[in-house]
Amino acid sequence: MHHDDPRRLTRATWAVLAVFFLAGFIFASWASRLPAVQSRLGLEPDQMGLLLLFTAIGSICALPLSGMVVGRLGSRRAVLFFTAVAAVGYVGVTVAYAQESVGLARAALLVAGVGIGVWDAAMNLQGAHVEQQLGRAIMPRFHASFSFGTVAGAGFGAAAAWLDLSVPVHVLVALALTIVGVVVSVTAFLPDVAPAGAPGAAAADLSADGTHRDDTRTDPASAPVPVRGAWAAWLEPRTLLIGLVVLGAALTEGAANDWAAIATVHGFDVEASTGAAALTVFLVAMTGMRLVGTALLDRWGRVTVLRLCGALALVGVVIFALVPSLPLAMVGIALWGIGAALGFPVGMSAASDEPVRAAARVSVVATIGYSAFFLGPPVIGFIAHHTGYRHALLFVAVPVALGLVVMNAVRPLRGAVGQASSDAPAPA
Repeated sequence: MHHDDPRRLTRATWAVLAVFFLAGFIFASWASRLPAVQSRLGLEPDQMGLLLLFTAIGSICALPLSGMVVGRLGSRRAVLFFTAVAAVGYVGVTVAYAQESVGLARAALLVAGVGIGVWDAAMNLQGAHVEQQLGRAIMPRFHASFSFGTVAGAGFGAAAAWLDLSVPVHVLVALALTIVGVVVSVTAFLPDVAPAGAPGAAAADLSADGTHRDDTRTDPASAPVPVRGAWAAWLEPRTLLIGLVVLGAALTEGAANDWAAIATVHGFDVEASTGAAALTVFLVAMTGMRLVGTALLDRWGRVTVLRLCGALALVGVVIFALVPSLPLAMVGIALWGIGAALGFPVGMSAASDEPVRAAARVSVVATIGYSAFFLGPPVIGFIAHHTGYRHALLFVAVPVALGLVVMNAVRPLRGAVGQASSDAPAPA
């Protein structure tokens, strides 16, 4: 399925890349200053975990409804609206920091979590649509752009910490840049695909020049989907198993984002800037793997590549958690970043193998993945209260190992984009 206007499709691709970048930038800008936030608010590890839990609660409450929300608003308006929601939350966090108010920080992070969760789901849905229109796998590139954003955000945060720039000033500047970028970028998004016969399907079947497209009518995956299809996806074994694979990858990524800097600072008794540098190492490694990931997937297929990634993540986490040497721990965190790189984007691609059913399935997989992404780090915080930060990170090995066991679920459906010869197609 290809779009009628290549120039519009190119603009949409760059727009999705930009929105992914900005989502990563603002998230890592905040995450890189967590050691300063912990110090300012005087929080113990379990209290810090509880604080982060409020972001999780916001996202996890919002995500199961994200498919229907994006279906009503469209991915363009959904990204805009929920970027604004996240912005309100982050502004509240800066006020809470200035006033040293833990209660306000929790409420603000709850709001930010709602915004982040649906914003991420909406941009993934638009990314899946662009991927289907291109007719080739590109989702790892979108997630690589998110990683570039996190590298930029973490680097910005490390520089702000080194310059003793206050957390509120730093976060508000990052937020202003993010909002402007999102507002400009979403204007180039493509119209969303709607199931044939569903409300809004006629609009979705119009190409950029207003002519009627036949692709949703000729695609065998485009049969009408009943309204209950959004919830029925929760009963599909393949979709749930893809969710389990994504859960492991999301937890390894989320744990590093929230705890790598703090674990490095406390585990090796170093400055906060070194902790930010450790997070940057993780994010650079992840970004590099996402850049080469498309080529690896084309050559070896989803299952083989994700098994390799899972193994590298396990090795990296164990090294970081157990070795006494900071340089060796940095090697471990680099392997950890490489291993965590592809699970989420490949899971999104697998969930969107049938384009018309992609919204419901991506919503399910995103809910499972982001639940791990946001719930896992607070759990690690509670464990760290008893074991120390680095040893607590061994918790992520459990879902990664489970994901390795069920990895065959990500095999492409027949005729899916980006299907490698080494991936035997799954029955549609």
